[in-house]
Amino acid sequence: MTPTLTLADDLTLTRMGFGAMQLAGPGVSGPPRDRDEAIAVLRTAVELGVTHIDTSDFYGPYVVNELVREALHPYPSDLRIVTKVDAFRGDDGSWDPALSTEDLTRAVHDNLDHLGVDALDVVNLRVMDEGATSLGEPFAALAELQGKGLIRHLGVSNVSEIQLAEAELIAPVVCVQNLYNLVQRGDDALVDRCARDGIAYVSFFPLGGFTPVQSGVLDDVASRVGASSQQVALAWLLQRSPTMLLIPGTSSVAHLRENVAAADLELTPEIVAELDAIAG
Repeated sequence: MTPTLTLADDLTLTRMGFGAMQLAGPGVSGPPRDRDEAIAVLRTAVELGVTHIDTSDFYGPYVVNELVREALHPYPSDLRIVTKVDAFRGDDGSWDPALSTEDLTRAVHDNLDHLGVDALDVVNLRVMDEGATSLGEPFAALAELQGKGLIRHLGVSNVSEIQLAEAELIAPVVCVQNLYNLVQRGDDALVDRCARDGIAYVSFFPLGGFTPVQSGVLDDVASRVGASSQQVALAWLLQRSPTMLLIPGTSSVAHLRENVAAADLELTPEIVAELDAIAG
């Protein structure tokens, strides 16, 4: 059973979650290549004990949320679905910024409708231009929707520490979802800050995303511990911080099982030190 983290007293998430983005078609657009496999991936995730699914209405668009609903509704009582807002998809597949109060309200209602729920467990406000954008106005708009009972908890994504602090002046933040993995460690200070303050740090692209994590040291460690390189990279992240959560994505049941199994892999301090020395 993958370990869990409880936030804000009433939000418990498995530290090994599932990122649903790859269930959409190429370019995160349109239907999956294999719809039956996509449904099987979601159901297998729940069967394996995963209670943390990350999604968004702009994956597809709408396709992934509709798959989540088809596969899992009525949802298990312990399942928590995390979504994100900040853009709508254009007819040409573009990602068009949508941060006005009107746009965010529409996005929240769209997510509610497509997921088939009365309230969203967590909504992350994603910032497309990390560090350069004030998120005060859009985050306040989400806080207002939270006050109306449409959102239970709020998070931020692709943000700097300054932007996190700005959001915290408006409403409690339960999670930060940023790019971080074995070779991309620009957020080291923010990872530690989140741990000190009891905020979940959610690593997206924990295996590198479009440029997969590659390292000879990683491969050597994996061979010695009898695991795949991907499993070692995930295990390193889980040991990096007590409030680290992961949302690796896949459209394959076999790959999903491999990812989830990484939560049971314990790395010795000596191996962690070897991996720590890898430079991005």
